[in-house]
Amino acid sequence: MKFLKPLDAAWLYAESRDTPMHVANLQIFSPPRNARPHFLQTLVARVKTTRSLAPPWNRRLRRLRRLRRLRRSPLRGVLPSWETDEDLDLDYHVRHSALPHPGGERELGVLVSRLHSHPLDFSRPLWECHIIEGLEGGRFALYTKMHHALVDGVGGMRMMQRSMSTSPRTRGFEPPWSIEHAAPKRAVTEAAVSTLEAARGQLAALPEAARVLVEVWRAKSHGDALEAPFAAPKSVLNGRVTAQRRFATQQYPLARLKAISKVADATLNDVVLAISAAALRRFLKEKNTLPRQSLTAGLPVSVRLRDDAEAGTAISFIIACLATDRADPLRRLRAIQTSTARAKIHLQSLPRAALSSCTMMFMGPFIGELVLGLGGVGRPMFNLTISNVPGPDQPMYLCGARLEAMYPVSVLIHGQALNITCVSYAGSLNFGFTGCRDTLPHMQRLAVYTGEALDELEAALCKQWR
Repeated sequence: MKFLKPLDAAWLYAESRDTPMHVANLQIFSPPRNARPHFLQTLVARVKTTRSLAPPWNRRLRRLRRLRRLRRSPLRGVLPSWETDEDLDLDYHVRHSALPHPGGERELGVLVSRLHSHPLDFSRPLWECHIIEGLEGGRFALYTKMHHALVDGVGGMRMMQRSMSTSPRTRGFEPPWSIEHAAPKRAVTEAAVSTLEAARGQLAALPEAARVLVEVWRAKSHGDALEAPFAAPKSVLNGRVTAQRRFATQQYPLARLKAISKVADATLNDVVLAISAAALRRFLKEKNTLPRQSLTAGLPVSVRLRDDAEAGTAISFIIACLATDRADPLRRLRAIQTSTARAKIHLQSLPRAALSSCTMMFMGPFIGELVLGLGGVGRPMFNLTISNVPGPDQPMYLCGARLEAMYPVSVLIHGQALNITCVSYAGSLNFGFTGCRDTLPHMQRLAVYTGEALDELEAALCKQWR
């Protein structure tokens, strides 16, 4: 038995029919050279016959009935816990699908949108893997989703990466659910003591966390560049969401983005925020829904140690100004740089022992809104989430099949109808746009506008340096 951390449990409590709390990864592969006609069928058969199952893939929620009571009344009871599913049904969790002809990016996007709209079954381990054939040129895709209570973006990326090889000649394959990722098993009493000690540590850090929050509000009221929670304008992105999703992708050369960041003396993440902000400004302006006040973005920041293989979430948050009230691309980038630099300095000044407590207090009202069903009613904590997850920097292979691209598919919540998440891979930066189907019609335009925003920013920098 393993108790959930408070932040992990919060993702369970916030689950609803319209806001399933799972994250996913879409991977597109090209078949190996001289692949046999039944290559993919053989691969599916191999992964379904795996009998060695490792945490967190074999974890299911313990005492489900009690958890359901908690979901109706989140203030009752204690933290839920995981138990090991000794009889996991791989035929249920691993599914084989095919795209309708012609099997292009559009057809794949439609299928992924539908798959991501369906919640996971809480009576089983909270994950699914869909192997999708029918892409042009014999390519195939893997769409793998896991509940956010089980994994965060960085942890999920590491899990998927360990199941692949850096050599196209490697034909052996061990699916991610058979690889031991978690820390060594401990006795139940030891795990309980560890959980209590962690809770005591977080309680001891509460005064420091409270001081930090007061400091944030004071800084904002004195004109500081540090963005405060719940100071964002209400926008079309911040109402109630419905259950159905839209998904779009874009891919850009990482070298191009790094060259722009070097010339601008900005970080890569600042450039990502700048082109996302420009695309949002144009998209909302076309619909006459652009607020006069600048939009803000919540930026997840991983606090996971390099050698931390434990499951669950290990993130904190900062809030950044997107300067969507500025038409000039260079002025927008400079405003974003100032905002993110100030937020990072503030986060780095916190003692590590206080980080979890600060995150919980920072996100407490936000999570509380979701659990109580009040998300999307009042002023948003921030307008949308934009995150950048580091991935493998060299080509990866699955039984000789080359991984061409990977795209993150993320969580939507009431009050957050759009999520933009990027992942770097083998010289490219891949954008995944997850949106509410009813709130954001024609969302593919937003993805296209990021490319045009990149061209605009590049041209403005070139003009400046002539």
